[in-house]
Amino acid sequence: MSGSILKVTAPYDEHLIKEVPMTSMEEAEALLQQAYTLHQDRSKRLPKFERLKILKRFGVLLSEHVETLARQAAEEGGKPLVDSIIEVHRAVNGIEVAIQELGQLRGMEIPMELNEASKNHMAYTMLEPVGVVAAVSAFNHPVNLIIHQVVPAVAAGCPVIVKPAAATPLSCFAVVEMLYEAGLPEEWCKAIVCDREVTNKIVSDSRITFVTFIGSAKVGWKFRSSLAPGTDCSLEHGGAAPVIVEPDANVDAILPGLVKGGYYHAGQVCVSVQRLFVHKQIMSDVKEKMIGMVKKLKVGDPVDKATEVGPLIKPAEVDRVDEWVQDAVNGAAELLCGGNKISRTCYEPTLLLNPPMESKCSTEEIFGPVVCLYEYEDYRDAVELANRVPFNFQAAVYTSSLDTALDCVKRLKAKAVMVNEHTAFRVDWMPFGGAEMSGLGVGGIGYTMRDMCHEKLMVIKSGMV
Repeated sequence: MSGSILKVTAPYDEHLIKEVPMTSMEEAEALLQQAYTLHQDRSKRLPKFERLKILKRFGVLLSEHVETLARQAAEEGGKPLVDSIIEVHRAVNGIEVAIQELGQLRGMEIPMELNEASKNHMAYTMLEPVGVVAAVSAFNHPVNLIIHQVVPAVAAGCPVIVKPAAATPLSCFAVVEMLYEAGLPEEWCKAIVCDREVTNKIVSDSRITFVTFIGSAKVGWKFRSSLAPGTDCSLEHGGAAPVIVEPDANVDAILPGLVKGGYYHAGQVCVSVQRLFVHKQIMSDVKEKMIGMVKKLKVGDPVDKATEVGPLIKPAEVDRVDEWVQDAVNGAAELLCGGNKISRTCYEPTLLLNPPMESKCSTEEIFGPVVCLYEYEDYRDAVELANRVPFNFQAAVYTSSLDTALDCVKRLKAKAVMVNEHTAFRVDWMPFGGAEMSGLGVGGIGYTMRDMCHEKLMVIKSGMV
């Protein structure tokens, strides 16, 4: 950042992509007041049928610009183009989910006449937009995260101010421009880049009713502590996803998914496969086959369609990941492959065997292209080790035994457990979120839409018999 200008650079080769003006404190105040006034004036609220028309047009526009959006996201965020294309298609699907959910967004009848006092009464709830939404986003899915935070606000009828990650604002701006083109009045959604002071001002302002945050636990919990009385929030942080592989699992069938789940977007995913607990009977097989697969991963320019693993978002992250890996190796972890800086911006896909349980690679979210293998004899011991970290997001178990699968589902400290699927699995209509250090609340298009509404109760008394 330089003065009031944000320099957006490519994480792969650090070339300047664009300079973007930053929002000042005075401009932020004006946006807050505009959004608040807009919500307070019921005559200006968008009816559901109009929101539906906007979202349908928006979905068409997004689908017509998949390649352009994907290339931009790959350039500024570093996710390989092949995966960025999938991300934009997911974003289109997310809009379709919002359209479907909007038709189901409704209240309910509350039973009356269950006692004498409620005789001749009827009661119903209805959903109304909760108020002004502040959306603070992350860099790793620069198109789809904006969809998950902004589209529910539009669908619910809430004005929204969105602050994308400083590393990836251009994708957000492009998405918001398409919303305008689809017919959304500009005052209903404003995308800004700003410094930490301005961000704190927006998040903590009493005119904000709901904050949706995706990013680090350190920042997210600090934001939560600064919220004005009455402001609600959802926080999506990271984890150190555990996977348990039983000896009855089909190793050849599961390894491609595990490797993809571990090294997708250079491991910069909140539910990336990080801690892989493998039964001793199959460890040798898993280890040797994973080494071969990881060594074949192509690291390079994310806009190259052949690239499978791109750069980390900043050179400082390359240094941090290397420090963690070297610390684990110095602590008696076996380096099976990788463990080297390829450049200032890229790190070699790395596989560690039995890093110390107290090492950062075992206790914190790596957020880099590193997977750790641990050997066990009894899956309950593996569950106990998996549960030692203060994260509660997604976990996985691979087994052909229904009893083992269900027991692991019950015992694993996670809000979601995948059976015979890796931890990075997600579809946009399912609940998604963490607890403890991993976050607060539940994401997913429909769930977020309901969070952005409040339920109003209407009670009617009638003297009619």
